[in-house]
Amino acid sequence: MAAPMMEHNNHSSNALSHLERTDCIKSDSPSEDENFTDAVVGLVQKEIGGDLKSLKKVSGLLEKLTLENKQLEEQVLTVSSSVPLRVSAALSTAEESRVKLESLLEKERVLSNTLQQHLQGAQVWADSIGQVLGQLDTLERHMKYLQCLARIEQLSDFEEVLTQFHWPFISPPTQTLSPPANAQELNSQLELLVSQLLSLQTSDDLISEKKEILSRPGQSQTPPLSLPIQIMLLPLSKRFRYHFTGNRQTNNLSKPEWYLTQVLIWMGNSSNFMDEKIQPILDRARAKVNARVELCRGLLTLAQEKLAHDTPRLLYDDALFCHLVDEVLQFEKELRSTHSYPRAYPGILHILLEETVFQKWLSVERKMAVEKVDTMLSAEGAWSSQYKDITDMDELKAPDCAETFMTLLLVITERYRSLPCPRAQLSFLALQKELVDDFRIRLTQVMKEESRQPLSPRYCAILNAANYISTVLSDWGDNVFFLQLQQAAVSVGEEILGPLGATETGRLASLEESLFEALLALLERLRGDMLGRLLDAVMRDVKEKAQPYCKDRWISLPSQSDQATMSLSSSACPMMLCLQDHLLQLQQMLCLPLFQMFWQGLTERLDNFIYENLILYNHFNEGGVAQLQYDMTRNLFPLFGHYCKRPENFFKHVKEACIILTLKVGPALLLCDVLKQSEEDEGILNHQQPSPESALNELGVYKLAPSDVQILLNLRSAWLKQ
Repeated sequence: MAAPMMEHNNHSSNALSHLERTDCIKSDSPSEDENFTDAVVGLVQKEIGGDLKSLKKVSGLLEKLTLENKQLEEQVLTVSSSVPLRVSAALSTAEESRVKLESLLEKERVLSNTLQQHLQGAQVWADSIGQVLGQLDTLERHMKYLQCLARIEQLSDFEEVLTQFHWPFISPPTQTLSPPANAQELNSQLELLVSQLLSLQTSDDLISEKKEILSRPGQSQTPPLSLPIQIMLLPLSKRFRYHFTGNRQTNNLSKPEWYLTQVLIWMGNSSNFMDEKIQPILDRARAKVNARVELCRGLLTLAQEKLAHDTPRLLYDDALFCHLVDEVLQFEKELRSTHSYPRAYPGILHILLEETVFQKWLSVERKMAVEKVDTMLSAEGAWSSQYKDITDMDELKAPDCAETFMTLLLVITERYRSLPCPRAQLSFLALQKELVDDFRIRLTQVMKEESRQPLSPRYCAILNAANYISTVLSDWGDNVFFLQLQQAAVSVGEEILGPLGATETGRLASLEESLFEALLALLERLRGDMLGRLLDAVMRDVKEKAQPYCKDRWISLPSQSDQATMSLSSSACPMMLCLQDHLLQLQQMLCLPLFQMFWQGLTERLDNFIYENLILYNHFNEGGVAQLQYDMTRNLFPLFGHYCKRPENFFKHVKEACIILTLKVGPALLLCDVLKQSEEDEGILNHQQPSPESALNELGVYKLAPSDVQILLNLRSAWLKQ
């Protein structure tokens, strides 16, 4: 009994110790130990109780507790090994979530900035779209208004009435058309409808619209077309656009004359109807409108639109552009003359004054003018006159090249004369001056080539050319058109013609000078230089032929009483023939003004030459003086008598020298005394003694000074002996 009891007690103690080990892990605090002990005591009492026989249950309880302990240990081991793995996984997941959250936050920030920028940019578009929508609203209202007007037009009987009058007149109206049976009724309807349309146009809305149009800067200041004329233009406008727009064969860039001529034809065909039918109605309605001019204005609008559309497409084709300009100028001329279109209203020329088009026009004019000058100067008959066989028409003897050149300038003038803008006209004037100066330079170059033969026909033709151009430019300077341009140049000319000095501006304003003054001065210099070379050549020939005559024995010639008749000195014949030949030759080759300048310059040089190289160089006896006077008065002077009435007045030195040398002995000695006394009384007033000048004037001597006369008196051999 004792042994089993001991064994049972051992098992109980082991179970208790096992429970203590197991639960000691769960609690370390004293309170927890007390609770644990209480729990163990409670368990033993429950399982065994106070009956010692129940101790046999201790082994079963021990096994049960051991098994539970083992299971608990396994559970603890399993939990302790799995907890770090779960925690690590949870931490990893948390880290990934944090990274993703930061990424999402960054994306949200970027997206927020982008969205803000987009909203700011979109605001501009939103504002623009708002404006467009507003404009669309306005257009929609206008469309409805126009639809309303179109409906009103459909309800009008105005176009039907015009149709019964055979409007529009596409072809010239014939007199064979019999008036309609209800002509009086149609006339009444026409007047009623035109009056109503005029009243509609004078409504408050249209008046305000008219004021708005007139107040727009840069717009034409012409009033809008009257409503009746606008409606009358509709079929013509439709026909014009049908033929001259799109792919029609009549819409040809190279044929601007087609649509321009068509407009002129419609103007002509409609003029009688406008004057006879429409104008009286307008007059009775007190409308200050010219019906024919109004129709022309409307038709011109079609031509202006077409020209403005086609012109930029022709800027790169010189031939087509030139043709267009020619047709426009011709159209403008016929518009103003044949159809009496007022100059207060613009035609179509202003389309050509747009800066790009106008510069192209100037460039083409310059290019073509230079090409024509090259052609005319290289032509075979460039330096001959086409009127050389017609005396009455060849006063200026202008060579063909010069006449053709000035005709070219005249054509350019006619082309820009009708331009409505003074600035454009001055630009063309500047081009003309440039061309003239270029032609002058060419003349100078050709002259230098011919300067070795200044007596040649070509040299004289060059001189005639310079004189002809100078003459024409002088005439242009007095022309009304160029005088008007001169006044325009004073105000705006510096922008186009270059800076003008205060003096030049003042002279232009006072008309003391012309626009061509600088060119005239250059041409005058060229003309003077060429005339000088010509005179030098003639005088060289004359001096060479005059050498024997100058060295003749004037002191030993027989007296006049010893000769039956006086005749020209034989030694003077070569000189006289030389002069005669040159005068006749140059009279044929030079124009009259130039020949006058030539022979007058020649007389001046001859006068000095004979006086200095013959008279002052020799001594004369009575026969020598008589011969000299005969040669001069009966031969030399008459050579120039064909060109003036008193040629001796151009040989003042020679004429007065002959007067002194032919004095009789008494007057000669008296004159010597007067001259000597004058020298002795120099600085002393002597009213009783005549002055040397008055004494010489009594003899007809005005050019020679008293000292010259004393020299001449000493040349008479007979007087030297006294």
